[in-house]
Amino acid sequence: MPQVPVVEGFFDPSIPALLGTRCTECATVFFPAERSWCRNPHCSSSTFDEITLSTTGTIWSFTDAQYAPPAPYVAADPYVPFAMVAVELAAEGIVVLGQAADGTTVADLEVGASVELVVETLYSDAEGDKLVWRWRPVKEA
Repeated sequence: MPQVPVVEGFFDPSIPALLGTRCTECATVFFPAERSWCRNPHCSSSTFDEITLSTTGTIWSFTDAQYAPPAPYVAADPYVPFAMVAVELAAEGIVVLGQAADGTTVADLEVGASVELVVETLYSDAEGDKLVWRWRPVKEA
């Protein structure tokens, strides 16, 4: 059964890593990738380098989703609440939102804690598994 990203171009499940761009003039990093113009108000560039973003970061904020998000999100039936995590990427310093990894609840999360990017199945249909990035707490040694 094929496995494909639920949103094409946001991440590479084979690495796994998020995909972004860096402005060639001011070095501002964007996720998702920017292809039109630099959103930095002090820059007028329209050229970008494609980059692979950090696969680790720290929790900036988190919450739980006690209700099913609207379409196009495909919720399980019956709906199962999940944790959402805002992560400050280790190298880039930008904040990226994503679900917490399967089995992770808000009780497992703490602002400032380390997380790593993982790829998991969001849902499956007749065409195959639809993959999404998620954030998993890093176990301290």
